[in-house]
Amino acid sequence: MIVSYKKLWVMLIERDITKAQMRKDLGFSTGTMSKMNKGEEVSMSVLLKICKYLDCDIGDICSAVRTDDDK
Repeated sequence: MIVSYKKLWVMLIERDITKAQMRKDLGFSTGTMSKMNKGEEVSMSVLLKICKYLDCDIGDICSAVRTDDDK
């Protein structure tokens, strides 16, 4: 399975928040944002900070997606 942050990117667009603005506001490293842009896993603490920032649940910003390897 892989992690999809598509829901997060859509939410940011809907709220007129750029990825750079969120990164700056939350104090994330460029490496953390790079991982998210590539669909890689980040720590639970990162996801919880984003949820607090956007006042939402984890399921509102990411989802687990099955890959062919999961069959």
